[in-house]
Amino acid sequence: MTRTIAPSARFALCSTLLAAVAVSPVLAKTARPAIQPQVIALPLKQIIPPAQRLCTARTASGLGYRALRPTSGPLPVGDATVTVHYIGYLALTGEVFDQGMDASFPMKGVIPGFSEGLALMNEGSIYRFCIPARLGYGAKGTGPIPANADLVFQVQLVAAKAAS
Repeated sequence: MTRTIAPSARFALCSTLLAAVAVSPVLAKTARPAIQPQVIALPLKQIIPPAQRLCTARTASGLGYRALRPTSGPLPVGDATVTVHYIGYLALTGEVFDQGMDASFPMKGVIPGFSEGLALMNEGSIYRFCIPARLGYGAKGTGPIPANADLVFQVQLVAAKAAS
């Protein structure tokens, strides 16, 4: 003899079984593989690839630069206060040593190579600067930047405000 289960009874039976699986710790553990947390070593050391450490033009002082996104916005003048997005990395290894968003400072308040590069940029543009050690931190180095290190910066000039 074959027994037929009413549709409402089938639904109730399925709901009961699903609820049992969801709340049963034994069934839950066997139903899903355990996820092992991965530990990420700190500090993170982002490395920029060699192709993004190259510049295509040079100034008389030896500053290398490359316009990645030129614009026709105004140029900063004199000791303007600039606002930039930037990332700085070592030319030799590509290791990132600093980065910032909406960083504001006087144009002449930074290393000579960075200041010279900013003077080339129109507001809104993105440039890469290849700064030789003599236009950077030189024989002293500083923090994570070793002595005599050539530097690379990618910089977006967000705004420039004339000095008052």
